[in-house]
This record gives sequence, C-alpha cells and structure tokens, in this order.
Amino acid sequence: MSKKEDLRVTKTKMNLYEALMKLMKEKTFEEIKVSDICNVALTNRSTFYDHFADKYELLDSLINDLEKDLIKKLEENNIYSNAKEYYMQMIKIFFNHISDNINVYSSVLRKNTNSIVMDMAFDTIYKDVENHIKKSDKLLTTEIPVDIITEFYVSAVVNVCLKYIKYPNRYKKEDILKYLDVLIPDKIY
Repeated sequence: MSKKEDLRVTKTKMNLYEALMKLMKEKTFEEIKVSDICNVALTNRSTFYDHFADKYELLDSLINDLEKDLIKKLEENNIYSNAKEYYMQMIKIFFNHISDNINVYSSVLRKNTNSIVMDMAFDTIYKDVENHIKKSDKLLTTEIPVDIITEFYVSAVVNVCLKYIKYPNRYKKEDILKYLDVLIPDKIY
C-alpha cells in the first residue's frame, strides 16, 4: 500500500470504524459479527476482508489510530516550567483527546467494561509520564520509586476520565480540569 492512503480506502475504513462503534453501543464486541459491521457500514464483506482479516483487526486498527493521535498530541507537550504544569498540560491533552473522540470511548465502554481502549490510553499516558519523570530524575526529591509515582498519577487521571466518559452530563470537562488542578500539589516529587 502506498504511503498516503487512497481517499476511498480512508472512507471505507472510517465507515467500518463508525459501524463498529455504533454496534458497540448496542452489543458487546464479542456479540458483533463481521456481517453486522458490513450491514451497518453498507459495505460488502469482500471489501471488509480487503482491509481487515477479522473484527479484531478492525478494532486494533481503530485503537492504533487513537493511540497515534494521543501520542502525537502528548509529544507536542513540551512547554512547561515545572512538574505540575507538565501534568496539567498532559491532563488537558488527554481530556481534549477523549472529548474529540467521545463517541469511540463511550461506545467501547458502554457495554465493554474491560476496555482495551482505556488500557491503550493508560499505557500511552503512563509511558509519557514515566519518561517525563525519568528526564526530571535529577530533580527528584523523594525516595518513592518512579513506577509508584507514575502509577499513582496516571491511575487517578484515567479513572477520573472514565467517570467523565460514563457520566458525561454529571461534570463539565472544564470543571474536572479545575478540580484536578486543585488536587495535584504544586510540588509533586
């Protein structure tokens, strides 16, 4: 395949992604068949199989696209003067990513509680935070191991984000960001 995908290929993949997300609002991933995806996407099964080996590869592709988008945005987060500023920027990026892709996340989480999408988000953010802490290693003023600090902050952010996805009308994104700004101390480590 060429470096730049044909517009038709991109549209077909987007239709299949959207069909999968729509179906995941109604059923668990395990209950969904390739024929269901094709019917909703108005795509022939042969076209589906031109792009994906099975529904698992389709889901992997969707998750990989989300991960690439999140990584790109996190890599652009390099303007900060202290650890708290870094964390707040990272949290804003993560929440904006979730907001921009709320249909994907809410579709996956609605009936699929053990979500590989949230695992991907957790792992991506974990690596980013861990790298940040390791770069700042000379500034560490605590004996707490890096993996414990990372796990603590990433778990907190991801779980608050899960609540935001599950109950979108309960809290506004801006309010959650304010609450997290208060909860995260000025001197983190």
